[in-house]
Parts: sequence; C-alpha cells; structure tokens
Amino acid sequence: MIAKGMFEVKVTPLKDEGIGDPTVSRSSLEKQLHGDLEGSSKGQMLAAMGEVNGSASAVAIERVRGTLHGRAGTFALQHNSTMSAATGYHMNIIVPPDSGTEQLAGISGKFTITQVDGKHFYEFDYSLPAAK
Repeated sequence: MIAKGMFEVKVTPLKDEGIGDPTVSRSSLEKQLHGDLEGSSKGQMLAAMGEVNGSASAVAIERVRGTLHGRAGTFALQHNSTMSAATGYHMNIIVPPDSGTEQLAGISGKFTITQVDGKHFYEFDYSLPAAK
C-alpha cells in the first residue's frame, strides 16, 4: 500500500545537559501529518555537522499516532540520514519491527520525505496484516 500527503514539522533544539559530546546536537521533533496518514508524531533527533560545509548526519526516532487509510493506532519511525556536499542528501526511514499498535499492529514499511518550495511531503510504502 502507498500513503501520500504533507506534513508540518517543528524542530526544537534541546538544552545541552553536559551529556555526550557537545558537537552532537539533540532536538525534539513534532509533526502534524495530513493526507492518507492523518495524525501527529513526537520524537527526538541527534545530529552532527561534518568538517566540510554542507555535510552532516542525523538519526531520529519518532512515535506516530493517527489513522492510516482508516486504521487507527501508533507506530515508530527510525531515521538514518546523511548530507554530503559532494553527493547530496540521503534518507533511510523505516518502521521498526513490532512497533505498531491497535489496528496498525504488524505494520512494516519505508517512509520517504521530499521538500518542495519549503513544504514537506511524504510517501509511505507500507504493508499491514489483513484486518481482523
């Protein structure tokens, strides 16, 4: 199945609490999702800038709560992203195994994000067990 839509995201830097290396930043994530997936998510991101301008890496985990093509529940998204001045931006966002709840129990899939004119869009290629 494919779900498509758009979302708004708020990224808020979190206070440095003296944990870990100070060159690794930590931020909270909050999203409002619209379209085939209607809902919200909250999570956290860790990021590090590269030594070359335009290079960075980030990892994040978020919990999505909403309705996906009429089925309600929650699931997690695991992000692994790199940005290179030489090769561009690469994201890998997946649903971790067994993270789905309620009517989304058993969900698996890959989540893709694109930006057009400052707006965020998603395409979610997922599978779910047959409804009971």
